[in-house]
Amino acid sequence: MPVKRTFDILEHCLESHPRVDAVCGKYDNQWVSFSTEQFVRHSEWLAMGLMALGLKKGDRVATVSGNRPEWSFVDMALAMSGAVHVPVYPTISEEEYLYIFSHAETRFIFVSDEKLFKKLSPMIGEIACLEQIFTFNQVDGATNIDYLYSLGKEKEQDLFPALQQMKQSIGEEEMVTMIYTSGTTGIPKGVMLSHRNLVSNFTAHAKNFDLGPAHKAISFLPLCHIFERIVNYNFLYKGIGMYYVESLAQIMPAIKEVQPHIFCGVPRLLERVYNSILTKGKQLKGIKKKLFFWAVELGRSYEFNMKVNFWFGLKLAIADKLIYSKWRAGLGGNLQIVVSGGAALQPRIARVFSAAKIYVLEGYGLTETSPVVAVSNLVTRELKVGTNGPVLPGVEVKIAEDGEILTKGPNLMMGYYRQPELTAEVIDKDGWFHTGDIGILDEGKYLKITDRKKEIFKLTGGKYIAPQMIENKLKESIFIEQVIVIGDHEKFASALISPNFEYLHDWCAENQILFSDNSDLIINPKVQSAILREVKEINKTLGQHEEIKRFRLVSDSWSPLSGELSQTLKLKRKFIEAKYKNIIEEIFAASREED
Repeated sequence: MPVKRTFDILEHCLESHPRVDAVCGKYDNQWVSFSTEQFVRHSEWLAMGLMALGLKKGDRVATVSGNRPEWSFVDMALAMSGAVHVPVYPTISEEEYLYIFSHAETRFIFVSDEKLFKKLSPMIGEIACLEQIFTFNQVDGATNIDYLYSLGKEKEQDLFPALQQMKQSIGEEEMVTMIYTSGTTGIPKGVMLSHRNLVSNFTAHAKNFDLGPAHKAISFLPLCHIFERIVNYNFLYKGIGMYYVESLAQIMPAIKEVQPHIFCGVPRLLERVYNSILTKGKQLKGIKKKLFFWAVELGRSYEFNMKVNFWFGLKLAIADKLIYSKWRAGLGGNLQIVVSGGAALQPRIARVFSAAKIYVLEGYGLTETSPVVAVSNLVTRELKVGTNGPVLPGVEVKIAEDGEILTKGPNLMMGYYRQPELTAEVIDKDGWFHTGDIGILDEGKYLKITDRKKEIFKLTGGKYIAPQMIENKLKESIFIEQVIVIGDHEKFASALISPNFEYLHDWCAENQILFSDNSDLIINPKVQSAILREVKEINKTLGQHEEIKRFRLVSDSWSPLSGELSQTLKLKRKFIEAKYKNIIEEIFAASREED
């Protein structure tokens, strides 16, 4: 059947490719599979259970949970009952929860566990519209999701016709979800997305690779973020079995157990995998170590569509037999594709993985664009390292005079909830959405992001600095985990660097460098000299005004929990600049005194 609303995926799967492991989760350390038919029935029982409690079309219902089958059951139940799904991160502050639930006028909330239940249950008295919280796990004093399944079954004879009537009444243009952007600054905005927004998007990029009912995927990036969610729809639509991983600590065990063919990742994860592979290579001895790094160097010269001569092909075959095959085995043995988004991936990593027959499909998009605007295409062989692939069919892109990427299409949001003035700021009178990103169309078709418009700054000499481009280059160093380039209205560009402490600890052990903690480590002259060499190498690839003249190391590892990164792992620049204000002042103080 044609898929026009998100919940149409279920009937499409039943007709086209039912499977015993449509969605799977881990319970008490055991994988539990739900068949396509069970997926449909659980979603319908939930929908009817909520309808029995008075759920009406347009009501807002939130989920606060890690990835698990229940999340998808709730998602489909809400869609088919005409309610609006408001997915929220499990790691944000109480103030943010209060704002989102109040602003969205949330009626019910689903949470995964006792900790979240205890954190959010007091809000029932604080938020007038909030009626009840349900839990996925069994929690004392809480109403479990099983109650809704039972209620739905009990009322099925009366409510099933009403549910079917509701499904038939729902149009493509109706809102199905509201996603609050985490952002790096300011109050979260509720992005309203319709069935058409989402369906047009995942049915388009579902054609970019050939995997299907014979394959499996793991899902571990947060489903509350539109990137993982839309790819989840993509995989379900194609009949790929979904194995949900609820916490980051479970990723590697899940990869070994499930042996997936595809998953979504962010560049930082791929960088960690790559660095882990290199670290293991450094531990080898003699000829094995030489062969390992010969294979790495060979991979760094690989291009997806390159014409491979006999000798290069022979080298690749040898490297694959001796080295790359072991990498794939370490990632489950079946991995063919990683879909990467959220930030730019270091080109050398994309090349090495591709040489090892693990193809990285880089994409670009925003919550407001549902999200994919452009993504690499394996079927048409339109994959160019260093770009985000060709623009998605049906989506339009143009580059404004100042370099900003503008886009429109069926994937463009309905607007920001209860904020028409902010909607008008980003969607112009001709319907073009102003992304805030600077980019180019390489070869006239491959979209390449060069920076964020608001993040570009000017030195006192009048030269502009695009910090993101420089930061991505610096993060190519195995010594550097995170970095922020600074220097707005200063004489030169500088950087704060959060080192890759995991690698640095091993490096210090190898070089017999003693330290008591990270604060002691970053002031060690040998450590500073090593990172200085790395910075100088990167400076050779930059324009003279872009060079990092000074840098300081910080002893903190940056993360969403400590506040330096957003939930999507983007730098929260204002937070970082405020946190390290004294260090930044010290960097530029001498040059200011010279004026």
